[in-house]
Amino acid sequence: MGSFFTFDAISTWYASLNKPFFSPPNFVFGPVWTTLYIMMGISLYLVWTVESKLKKAAMRLFWVQLALNLAWSIVFFGMRNPDLAFVNILLMWVFIFLTIKAFYPISKTASYLLIPYLAWVSFASVLNLAIVILN
Repeated sequence: MGSFFTFDAISTWYASLNKPFFSPPNFVFGPVWTTLYIMMGISLYLVWTVESKLKKAAMRLFWVQLALNLAWSIVFFGMRNPDLAFVNILLMWVFIFLTIKAFYPISKTASYLLIPYLAWVSFASVLNLAIVILN
């Protein structure tokens, strides 16, 4: 769903932004996000299929971070607002971290599968902040 807001803006608005030296080429983002979404889906499945009193709260955190993930695309690319997107991505980072912590007692594997996602969002946060500063 996020790609609906992203696709057209990449070759137009995003291309016109000043970006830091460490900004990856655009072709990197698709495969990275595809891989991360697959890992997120497997992680969610592993938690969903376990009987646990903790599952409901953990899954709620997962859905919040996923909603923030979608919101980031809307805010950054759709609204073309990197400043607000930075606030959004910081909230997203917190909820990914909380999801990892909540998944851990239910399924360690599910928790570990989200670590690359947190790492990428950490990098994306720095990239977002650099774009705010440079523009």
